[in-house]
Amino acid sequence: MHMDNWPCVLFAMAGGIVLSLGNLSTQYAWAFVGLSVTEVITASITVVIGTTLNYFLDNRINKAEILFPGVGCFLIAVCLGSAVHSSNAADNKAKLDFSNSYNNGKGNVEAPLVKETFPKKNETKDVEDGDYYLEKTEFGTADFLIELENKRAIKVFGKSILIGLGITLFAGVCFSLFSPAFNLATNDQWHTMKEGVPHLVVYTAFFYFSISCFIIAIILNITFLYHPVLNLPRSSLTAYLKDWNGRYWAFLAGLLCGFGNGLQFMGGQAAGYAAADAVQALPLVSTFWGILVFGEYRRSSRKTYLLLGSMLFMFIVAVAVLMASAGHRNTY
Repeated sequence: MHMDNWPCVLFAMAGGIVLSLGNLSTQYAWAFVGLSVTEVITASITVVIGTTLNYFLDNRINKAEILFPGVGCFLIAVCLGSAVHSSNAADNKAKLDFSNSYNNGKGNVEAPLVKETFPKKNETKDVEDGDYYLEKTEFGTADFLIELENKRAIKVFGKSILIGLGITLFAGVCFSLFSPAFNLATNDQWHTMKEGVPHLVVYTAFFYFSISCFIIAIILNITFLYHPVLNLPRSSLTAYLKDWNGRYWAFLAGLLCGFGNGLQFMGGQAAGYAAADAVQALPLVSTFWGILVFGEYRRSSRKTYLLLGSMLFMFIVAVAVLMASAGHRNTY
């Protein structure tokens, strides 16, 4: 590293820190507002704030008459995402209220968590205590919601929707700052370095970006193991290292995140970081996972489905418009 490059190195590392904060906040937000809404709101805030900052940092190389209508579409998607969560929360409350009323009428205290059937399939041995197999509850039912709540480390029943939306908004603001910080690291628009000192290339800046992201993630996660938030159970580093359940998926997610960020920065350096923010297409993939795989919004009301469709449509329009605003960076 050139000795006079340190201001830009700090910008790159600051970008890694806010990305790490955003990633961690997103994981908490998923429990409250679901995968689909979390990703759409955070990605849209990223574009609304990040694109505006990058537009001015990049000396307005993107077409403003196309760029800012696209930003407006993202802002509408944020509002629709909040409405989707609010409507779905009301649907879930109605399901639980109906289930409790129905079961209490039969003399039951609460809805069953899972359906129990015995003996185990394809076995003829005598049934012993606890020798049952469990049938999956149907997506979207009250039983499914109760079972999901019991599986979660973060309990969300009875908590204000403002908690989840607040965490989501914080994550979105963090995500909106890492791209402008990286822009400053590679182009030094604020002239923090002495004249004649070469700028950081994308790959060098990405190295420092990744190092700071990794370090802050370790610090925060170890801290929250011993001092948990949101009424989570206390744990330890030893227990964490012994638990490898799902760890391979976590490694894969980290690799994909890093690969995507690297491509975004390379595209931003070539065509402008404002237009590169259009890569925020992850909500479309997350919605596929949330609805088809995890059962979000199953058996919801027509109002929720209408809001969900409108949110996704507005997001797709916004991505298309933002991509059309791409310009070409003048490197001279």
